Amino acid sequence: MTTHEQAIRTVLVDDHALLREGLRALLGRSEDVTVVGEADSYESALAEVAISRPDVVVVDLKLTAGADYDGLRLVGEITRRHPDVATLVLTTFLDDDLVIRAVRAGARGYVVKDVDTTELVRAVRAVASGGSAFDPRSATSVLRTMAGGHDPSAELTDREREVLRHLAQGESNGQIGAALYISESTVKFHIRNVIRKLGVSRRTDAVYVASKRGLI
Repeated sequence: MTTHEQAIRTVLVDDHALLREGLRALLGRSEDVTVVGEADSYESALAEVAISRPDVVVVDLKLTAGADYDGLRLVGEITRRHPDVATLVLTTFLDDDLVIRAVRAGARGYVVKDVDTTELVRAVRAVASGGSAFDPRSATSVLRTMAGGHDPSAELTDREREVLRHLAQGESNGQIGAALYISESTVKFHIRNVIRKLGVSRRTDAVYVASKRGLI
């Protein structure tokens, strides 16, 4: 029988306590996986990983009620700070762009939350052993994007490029709205789209990436 010390040490990161409880129960049925910690936010997850030193961190993409995908930023930071720790994205969101962004951030796997228990445990084992794990739908997203040479930044609209140019000048949402005769909420909408398409998590990063790609 596999001992606790030999089991794959796993940390669960999700902002819903009931979901974490369910995952803990599901993974607990496997002798070679043990949950050593939980977290419900970006900050608490980084602290928990530093303390628990897990083999695998299972991360949800949405850790707040806002529009940002905090989980992507978390995956990138865990990868930077703890390159020996594998991250596995477990989320309800299945989108070509999100899958690719997760992989680029350092995730070794991407599965959706309706995956069955057997597949989830298999995914944890795969990333823990240095491999990758994608359910069929996520794998299709990766293959489709790679085959098509898909670059989301090429899909920036004229309005999004205008907003980017104003962002590059250090203007606030209110200033951008006034300059373009649109509301602040519309400005925020465009900025969220720009951030998503450029595969970054912050507006300052969006300006940097856009300038490197010659978009502004």
